[in-house]
Amino acid sequence: MSFLYGGVLLFVTGCMALLDARFRLVMWKTPIRSLLTILAGIALFLLWDIIAIEQGFYYRGESEAMTGLMLAPDLPVEELLFITFLCYLTLVLHGLIGRLVADRKDLS
Repeated sequence: MSFLYGGVLLFVTGCMALLDARFRLVMWKTPIRSLLTILAGIALFLLWDIIAIEQGFYYRGESEAMTGLMLAPDLPVEELLFITFLCYLTLVLHGLIGRLVADRKDLS
C-alpha cells in the first residue's frame, strides 16, 4: 500500500488552495458558491465514472503508487482526489482568467 499518488494529489490541491487564498480567486472570494460548484462537479464526474465502470469502459488500473483502497468496484479513492483537484483547478483557472480579463478592461 502506497500513499504516493494520493499524497501528491493532496499536496497539489493544497498548493492550489494557497494560490486561491493569496489572490482571492474563488474559494476565498465566494466560499459557498465555490464549494457548491466543486461539489456539483465532483458529483457529475463520479456519476460519469460509475456509469462508465458499469458499461465496462473503465477498470481499476494497477500502480504501486496507489493505496488499493476502493470507493466501489474499480473506483479507487485516488479517483475522488483527482476529481476534486480537477474541479478546483478548473474553478481557480476560471477565477484567474476572469480577473485578468477584468484587469485588462480596466487598463483600456
